[in-house]
Amino acid sequence: MTRPPQHRPVIVVGAGPVGMSAALSLRALGRPATVLEAGEQDRLRPGSRAIFVHRATLEVLDRSSPGLAGDLAAHGLVWQTKRTFYAGRQVFARSYPPPEPGALPHFTSLPQVETERYLLEACKAAGVEFVWNSEITRAVTGTDGAELATVTGDRWTAEYVIAADGARSAVRRALGVTMAGSRSDGWYVVVDVEETTAPLPAERIFHYAHPAVDGRNVLLVPFAGGWRVDLQLHDGDDPERLSEGAGLRRWLRAVLPPRYADRVAWASTYQFLQVVADDFTDPYRRVLLTGEAAHLFAPFGARGMNSGVPDADAAATAAHVALSTGVPARARAAVEDFAISRRRAALFNRDAAGDALAHLRPDAEQRVRLAEAARGAAHDDRLGHWLDTAPYGPREIPPGNTVYKY
Repeated sequence: MTRPPQHRPVIVVGAGPVGMSAALSLRALGRPATVLEAGEQDRLRPGSRAIFVHRATLEVLDRSSPGLAGDLAAHGLVWQTKRTFYAGRQVFARSYPPPEPGALPHFTSLPQVETERYLLEACKAAGVEFVWNSEITRAVTGTDGAELATVTGDRWTAEYVIAADGARSAVRRALGVTMAGSRSDGWYVVVDVEETTAPLPAERIFHYAHPAVDGRNVLLVPFAGGWRVDLQLHDGDDPERLSEGAGLRRWLRAVLPPRYADRVAWASTYQFLQVVADDFTDPYRRVLLTGEAAHLFAPFGARGMNSGVPDADAAATAAHVALSTGVPARARAAVEDFAISRRRAALFNRDAAGDALAHLRPDAEQRVRLAEAARGAAHDDRLGHWLDTAPYGPREIPPGNTVYKY
């Protein structure tokens, strides 16, 4: 006997940071929020992943859950000095004063699993309903709403669905929404190392052409409890050899004190996708795509989660407005406004991260420009500043967002 579907006004798919942010925004608007998550409640997810929470993101979260931003800021690390080197020589350094007491910092840096823990606690306190082990197997939409089916055999219906189920979004695939963009040819190794009893100064350090690793670019970023280390590979490098065993430990000892080489908590390799969904909603305007269900960027500038949370907030607001009006055209317009504005922001972030990627994998002309800037940085701070900021992409304001500070 087929079980009747369970109905909710809005269903969120995905219990990552974006999905939980959407749920908190719905609760702040006075709406019930139900989250369907494919994984188990106590699922273990490797790696620090999205370690930066920008102030703009903290502000969004604090509107939905007052005090949450302060908790994240207090748990995370705020480094106040950044340095950039070219071929082993420092070309830029700047230190900033600590945040004013009671003020939110420009960012806080902590493992994503910790951010998710705080979000989950806030969601439970707000009365969000979670349904775990509920991988989506089917999603259809119509004039009256959406219907979802899960691997457990359950069926759910809703007027609106906020899809926050990540890069392999089952909802997006089921609806046939395509993504367009490109993949970087270059490989990177990312490593988490745990902090030691003799910690290094908490400084963000970027190396162009690090001499101790055969001229590869290296990024060192501290976060609460450890360090993120990114190694940009040369063409022809074997990613597997440099991401495990003796090969990994050898280059780690070259860029960090040797004691860190035996404190690897996680290592992975990746190439970058730069893709954006062709539409952030379905033809019936019943599903709202958010976060990595809607876009994937190279991580330069930490634009992933920090654009996904505003997506989630905008999606919750659009669903709330649509549910509040009795005029179908106004409800449809609310979802369309969300889809247009957040896709515009995603295209900006894709292109900004793409500019950073082009800077980090320069052609012959750009390599000459980098070398000339490095030579001139000792006499012209603007050149050093350019070398320091360019690896993270343009700093102009994305549509609908505030300025990101790195």
